[in-house]
Amino acid sequence: MRGVVIREHGGIEKLEITDVPEPDRGEGKAIVRVHAVALNHLDVWVRRGVPGHKFPLPIIPGSEVAGVIESIAGEASRWNAGDEVIVAPGFSCGLCTACLSGNDPLCRSFGIYGETIDGGCREKIAVPIRNLIRKPKDLSFAEAAALPLDMLTAWHMLIARARVRPGETVLVHAGGSGIGTAAIQIAKLWGATVYATAGSREKASRAKELGADSVIE
Repeated sequence: MRGVVIREHGGIEKLEITDVPEPDRGEGKAIVRVHAVALNHLDVWVRRGVPGHKFPLPIIPGSEVAGVIESIAGEASRWNAGDEVIVAPGFSCGLCTACLSGNDPLCRSFGIYGETIDGGCREKIAVPIRNLIRKPKDLSFAEAAALPLDMLTAWHMLIARARVRPGETVLVHAGGSGIGTAAIQIAKLWGATVYATAGSREKASRAKELGADSVIE
């Protein structure tokens, strides 16, 4: 099986395409054949390195994955081989108090694919069944792969932390960024009035298309 491996930090020349081990087909896991992997800025940090932070090299990058279930080990009545899925980028034990209360980022075992352990830049990836998200049929694999990290981050900030409510006003800085474009759509979904900032006319126009009520260039 082919994949991308980072053995040391540096430029794009440090992305090594090579043979990698087949994924672990353990109980409670799904094997997903990867169709698309989005490039998140996290992937750039993993490749370049971050002063003061140690990544577990060598590592296979790729936090945002979309593909097709190849096989499932264990009971998973909602899922079948051939289902098109998005992989939730964060993983945890699924059993502790934090996980069972919906606060899995507080789990002692929490991590992100492509940052903490091997990610999706390979032909197949094994993930817990609870990490499967059904891919919307009207999205391509490439479009679906671009959703997980940005959407989850923006959702957590607006809904879990800020607890935005209908009729409130939300200011989204960098409305043309990945998280910014996600935040605009989520805030509008929740019935908020959205102001956004953007660094160019093109980004401002896109923010308006996504639902921003007013954009500051």
